Amino acid sequence: MTARRWIAHLDMDAFYASVELLRYPELAGQPVVIGGGRRHQPTQRPDGTWQFATLAGYTGRGVVTTATYAARDYGVHSGMGLMKAAQRAPQAVLLPTDFDAYRHHSRLFKAAVAEVAPRIEDRGIDEIYIDLSEVPGAQDSVGHDATGGVRALAQEIRNTVRRATGLSCSIGVTPNKLLAKLASELDKPDGLTVLTEADLPVRIWPLPVRRLNGIGPKAGARLAALGIGTIGELAAQERARLVEHFGRAYGRWLHEAAHGIDDRPVVTHGEPVSMSRETTFERDLHAVRDRAELTRIFTTLAEQVATDLQRRGYAGRTIGIKLRFDDFRTVTRDLTLPAAVADAAAIRAAAGRCLKRVDLSRRLRLLGVRAGSLVRL
Repeated sequence: MTARRWIAHLDMDAFYASVELLRYPELAGQPVVIGGGRRHQPTQRPDGTWQFATLAGYTGRGVVTTATYAARDYGVHSGMGLMKAAQRAPQAVLLPTDFDAYRHHSRLFKAAVAEVAPRIEDRGIDEIYIDLSEVPGAQDSVGHDATGGVRALAQEIRNTVRRATGLSCSIGVTPNKLLAKLASELDKPDGLTVLTEADLPVRIWPLPVRRLNGIGPKAGARLAALGIGTIGELAAQERARLVEHFGRAYGRWLHEAAHGIDDRPVVTHGEPVSMSRETTFERDLHAVRDRAELTRIFTTLAEQVATDLQRRGYAGRTIGIKLRFDDFRTVTRDLTLPAAVADAAAIRAAAGRCLKRVDLSRRLRLLGVRAGSLVRL
């Protein structure tokens, strides 16, 4: 009999913040935000206790890398500017990022998982896909529960990760990667969710369409304009209607995704070619008249690329920019550096040098920053 396909998505819970709580356990349960520069490093008092900076009065261009669940309750989330986060949770403790520590714990949890289930697809510093289909026990039933064996296996993985790192994770186990990523988010933090195709109507279809990995803000807005707000409403659409509005490839994908169809394999090797961030402006911006706003956006994009690189343990030797003007002409420029970089300041400086090689007399619709020629840190 053919083995049933079981794919797990493992996502570490508030990973950076959780690693920091191992170092500062007295912050457990408190709103804590990770981000900003090293000037926010905690200082140790003579009695051995720590004095922490807070978001109150924060000034600067930094962004939130991650936050504890207590901070998220105040509306603070990854990618948010720290000044905006300070308005929502001024009492939150602010800690600088420590990517060496995060990479160390990332290696620990992945090695722990590999001892149980070796077919792993690395998706970043804090998440992986795992093919459990052929792992001993995955196909076993427990009583009348056909998912009992794979549920026990997933629990074993969670226990192994906690023993190796002291950290919790959430796992979703389903027949494919698309549903597994959704499932891992349903019962966070410290959750274990096992779903089959029969669970789609109850657990998946009531969710907003944006929860599907592959539907961004623009597609979400277009679906909303068509009266489609939930995954179930998307599943109820005729494929032809979706193809009419979104094109053949994306329309077909929307139809299949809403029905939980995804044949992508777990890829156990392969390295990213580049990492980039870009944004389309709400109104066209001019390099001179809107200089302050463009500078702010440009800096933020460089910081986001730096965060992406550091999260996944890479540095880039080629830094580039992408511009789209009001006449829809697209221009790119690249600069190859003597050594690979992963910090925001170096990426911003190199991207700025690229920008000086472009005629900026026309208004801009889009701006992007890219890091290529990636190397492992």
